[in-house]
Amino acid sequence: MSMLYDEGQQAIATESRRVLDARMEKARLLRLLEQVGEADQPFWDTAVEQGWTALAVPEAFGGLGLGLVELGLVAQAAGAATSGAPFLTSGYGLSSALLSSANVDLQTAWLPRLAAGEVTAAIAFAEGNTILPAAPAVSFADGKLSGTKHAVVGGAKAHVALVWSSGPNGPVLALADLASVRRSAISSYDNTRLHADLIFADAPSSIVAEGDAALAMARDVLARMAVVTAHEQVGGAEALLHIAREYAVTRKAFGQPIGAFQSIKHRIAEMYGLVEIARANCIHAAASEGQPGFLIAAADARISATEAYDTNARDCMQVHGGIGVTWELGLHLHMRRARSLAAEQGNLLFWEDLLVNQLTGEAA
Repeated sequence: MSMLYDEGQQAIATESRRVLDARMEKARLLRLLEQVGEADQPFWDTAVEQGWTALAVPEAFGGLGLGLVELGLVAQAAGAATSGAPFLTSGYGLSSALLSSANVDLQTAWLPRLAAGEVTAAIAFAEGNTILPAAPAVSFADGKLSGTKHAVVGGAKAHVALVWSSGPNGPVLALADLASVRRSAISSYDNTRLHADLIFADAPSSIVAEGDAALAMARDVLARMAVVTAHEQVGGAEALLHIAREYAVTRKAFGQPIGAFQSIKHRIAEMYGLVEIARANCIHAAASEGQPGFLIAAADARISATEAYDTNARDCMQVHGGIGVTWELGLHLHMRRARSLAAEQGNLLFWEDLLVNQLTGEAA
């Protein structure tokens, strides 16, 4: 695939940004930061209405049959708007797992509903600081899950979860309907991510993959979700770049715009460079979907996008000076989102270690 977007993809990017710019309200999003367990319902309604939930689902299951490139463009627009629902990413992760499995019954039961936005998904892999524990505390036996997954992103509102667990013969990726699962929403730095503890007590579940196949599938799901998240981070980082630049050319000090000062110029130039490096890595990763080097490309995108969003969130506040930390300005939305996304689907240490292992493995 070309590293350039075609006309259809450019149209998706333009339209998704236009729709979100018209419908996202800063005041509502700021309130959501302090409300535990409350989703950004207007965003999710928009996602369903626009067909974003169906983008990467094959037409045979009611989807649009597009791919990671198109979903990434929508995620980029969502990142710029700091939309408050994580389910586009997790729904894509579950869809990709189901499509990789050989279980036709699960595909038929869940993919059409995911595409229609009737159900939302959570990915429950991590335990503590470990994104893929070698011996998960959550266990799978006789078609049931037992144990607790803590601080699951989207867990407060999700209908179904893909769970990394331990079975009699090794790791198991199990699909659990959360209707009968007890959950406890928890307060977090960014409450729009809907973190919750999921308590499984002999919860009926189905096997998606087990053994070595489960490990390979889990890594692939994480990589695909990481690319979507990286696009979201690029969208946020680019929005912060524009906010900082706009303020720098309008705010005056000592009789001239602060953008005329060299320190501000250099800082905004560095923000621009980080955004474009991360954007290029995201495009490359999305274009590499399904190819042998996809895991490395996903790690590249995730690392550079995390650095770009974190740095731009900090520097944009610095450019604004004292007003940057005020609640009314709304930079809290990006600062908190940058920190939350940096920890989802594995933090920088996880992706840096994975990248090193992949590169040294190739060299060997």
